[in-house]
Amino acid sequence: MTAPILVARGLTKKIGEKTIVAGVSFEIAPGEVFGFLGPNGAGKTTTIRMLVGLIRPTTGQVTICGHDVEREFEQAMRNVGCIVETPDLYRFMSGRENLEHFARMRRGVGAADIERVADLAMLSHRLEDKVRTYSLGMRQRLGIAVALLSRPKLLILDEPANGLDPAGIREMRNLLRRLSSEEGLAVFVSSHLLAEVELMCDRVAIIHRGTILEISPVQGLHAHAPEMDFRVDDTARALALVSSMGHPVASDGTTLSIEITEEQAPEVVARLAAEGIRIFHAQRRIRTLEERFLEATGGETV
Repeated sequence: MTAPILVARGLTKKIGEKTIVAGVSFEIAPGEVFGFLGPNGAGKTTTIRMLVGLIRPTTGQVTICGHDVEREFEQAMRNVGCIVETPDLYRFMSGRENLEHFARMRRGVGAADIERVADLAMLSHRLEDKVRTYSLGMRQRLGIAVALLSRPKLLILDEPANGLDPAGIREMRNLLRRLSSEEGLAVFVSSHLLAEVELMCDRVAIIHRGTILEISPVQGLHAHAPEMDFRVDDTARALALVSSMGHPVASDGTTLSIEITEEQAPEVVARLAAEGIRIFHAQRRIRTLEERFLEATGGETV
């Protein structure tokens, strides 16, 4: 198995008597986009700051490419590109000048790397333009290009799609998916945009009140309770019939929600048909990520 790029173990942060983050643990593999979801104040930003050594955990450990962030900070950070909130860019300079400026701060980064990251971020055609003429989405992509200059193994982004219009969000999503799949980059994304996390991420962690409630593949978060939805021509009769079969069932007046597995569905369909009840629609109920998120956090929003 491939060794994880980032490993967080038992991260806890206390300030006085208050616990901000409690026992947070997860791993991120090469080529994986890992989503970090939680309501405001859940501990997302505090966790990110511990990951990159901006604050020291009260207890716990972070390793990046095998290097302990606390004891081997420089070696660990050589493998990290990070943008927290808005990237720091010089708007009076061109995109190329910004990249050249930040390249001078990094060991072993040259002109070829500038062309490489500009191509990755789909900015080659605008490199000579002043950054003040860039859209917000382009500035975000330029910030990611800066973070990629030193060829990191891990990219950490805090709300990368925040404030972007739909086109900018799509561009950001496509960029991160391409970086993970083609470049093998491990990507950590903190976001409140649930629909985007569904499309962007391979796995998602839900954090609430400083504690991770669940870590699952996105498809796992979609996993349904044993429940199917039926739309029929006589809801009242169907409700009584299914209830008499011993299956928990509810109705909103037009659709029956029956707690059965797909294997049990043929029996229910046969009974309904035998009683002359016409079935217009039947499908497995699949929870959206938003439903799963609200369920895990007790209804609190991001």
